[in-house]
Amino acid sequence: MSGPACCNNPPAAFSGEQSGQIKTIASINSYVSGNPDSNLAVLLISDVYGYEAPKLRYELWQEQKPAVEFAKPVIHALKEKGISKVGAAGFCWGAKVVVELAKDADIQAAALLHPTFVTLDDIKGVKVPVAILGAEFDQISPPELVKQFEDALQAKPEVDHFVKIYPGVSHGWTVRYRDEDVTAGKRAQEAHQDLVDWFAKCLQKAHSA
Repeated sequence: MSGPACCNNPPAAFSGEQSGQIKTIASINSYVSGNPDSNLAVLLISDVYGYEAPKLRYELWQEQKPAVEFAKPVIHALKEKGISKVGAAGFCWGAKVVVELAKDADIQAAALLHPTFVTLDDIKGVKVPVAILGAEFDQISPPELVKQFEDALQAKPEVDHFVKIYPGVSHGWTVRYRDEDVTAGKRAQEAHQDLVDWFAKCLQKAHSA
């Protein structure tokens, strides 16, 4: 289901330490990290390379699911374990999964990073707060399309949103940048911090509501 542009920059090795472990949730192998006592969770739904991509494993809370029909049981299982609010971030192909979850309000906050297959109609159907992080050089979701997404969200004042284009980077940069590419690395760290801030804002707000 992925196109050539999704696969022309495979994940590179990562020099840092991984921060979690593989667990089975709703019969799905998931890479999990973070505070085990938290009642908030964020699913990270990977690109076509899956959760084996080393840079994806470096992030805060992580659980990779390949499609909507796998993600929903995981969300249900998390809530059975005491998780009260769930956010989801989708990378590339995973953004399509997340936007479908956001349409049905299965999650409380969403983020789409260099999305693939996401359409304007998808964005119009979103019911929960959503962030869209795009690349300046992206043939799949170019800045012009991301701007259309932003315009559609601005027409939905009931849906909080955050939209940003990161200069000097291309599709997949957040988890597939090369360590020697200083610019891409800095932009990836910027995007990761924006992602953490977004979910902290949205999930804490939903939790206190």
